[in-house]
Amino acid sequence: QVQLVESGGGLVQAGGSLRLSCTTSGRTFSRYATGWFRQAPGKEREFVGRISWSGGFKSYADSVKGRFTISKDNAKNTVYLQMNSLKPEDTAAYYCAADIGNLWGSTSASEYGYWGQGTQVTVSS
Repeated sequence: QVQLVESGGGLVQAGGSLRLSCTTSGRTFSRYATGWFRQAPGKEREFVGRISWSGGFKSYADSVKGRFTISKDNAKNTVYLQMNSLKPEDTAAYYCAADIGNLWGSTSASEYGYWGQGTQVTVSS
């Protein structure tokens, strides 16, 4: 079993920054990829970014590329999502997920078997 807990969400003005954290427990941290997804009210869950088990590979959705950065600290069993230049359209619940079967991760939410409870990010204009 893998447990994931997100934190760091909140209310921020457009142009501001937030850093989300995803802390994992229950299995050896370094053996799976981690993805970040978000879901706004009335919309489907969408891919934000992913980081491989080694941390050496990352990819991002076009909508956040250049503004968001994913990193990980294996010693703390934590993956971070640094969000800069936030826009109102970034408002959503943000989720981290673990992809046990694919160490490189995936852009598809259906590939991830373990999910956190989500943290709300609201960007005001």
